Amino acid sequence: MVGRRTDLATEELPQNGGELPGVRSRQYERGGFAVTDVEVMDEQGAASLCKPIGRYLTVDMDSFFRREEDSFPRAVELLSACVGRLLPLGAQDSVLVAGLGNPAITPDAVGPETAASTLATRHLKAQMPEDFAMFRPVSVCRTGVLGTTGMESAELIRAIAGAVAPDAIVVVDALAARSSEKLCRTVQLTDSGIIPGSGVGNDRAELSRANLGVPVLAVGVPTVVDAGDGLIVTPRDIDQYIKDAGKLIAYALNMAFHHGLTVSDIDMFVG
Repeated sequence: MVGRRTDLATEELPQNGGELPGVRSRQYERGGFAVTDVEVMDEQGAASLCKPIGRYLTVDMDSFFRREEDSFPRAVELLSACVGRLLPLGAQDSVLVAGLGNPAITPDAVGPETAASTLATRHLKAQMPEDFAMFRPVSVCRTGVLGTTGMESAELIRAIAGAVAPDAIVVVDALAARSSEKLCRTVQLTDSGIIPGSGVGNDRAELSRANLGVPVLAVGVPTVVDAGDGLIVTPRDIDQYIKDAGKLIAYALNMAFHHGLTVSDIDMFVG
């Protein structure tokens, strides 16, 4: 599988534990989950890791996806902390959350599933600011894909951002892995943005601070392996994995954006 495309920064690290010029990495454990923190510091690092300059946090969520007891609240809290680390926000900064992908193709539906459980609060803050004082203004959209909308995700997000003027943007998408062992087992967060479809050789316009004008956090779960010759491999139970991943990421975003919310609170609001 060496040489095949991957969206995961961890799969580009030397397997022998060696170092790459311009790249820093470390591993640690939080809440019972293993975290790999990779920082691409300069252009030399970007060339050696084949990833843009930025920071990449990859959380091994194997116990969550195997539905171990109490793994969901622990996973939500950890991912929420990772969001806060990569996307520091002021108390009233607004956020646009964009779910990328095609909801009609299950392995590509992480973004739409996440959007479905992300709390949209911008209108509530505008209409009843006192009642929703603890909430941050959040807008949510689903971009669809070029083949069904005729528009690039970047074009849609740029247009929406022009209307709602967010202070930051979060994009959620399905990713491609090089190894089948990574499928639906990890969550990657990065402040470098994302090029949708790059992992399977279907590159679309880049979504990053450089072309959207505000900080961009990209969150994704690997759902496919590009096996070559047009063959894409995905897990047998992908339907359930996508539902679990979408809920996990959405709850983590909700907790990160709205101070004081618990998993039980989010359960109530999401309904």
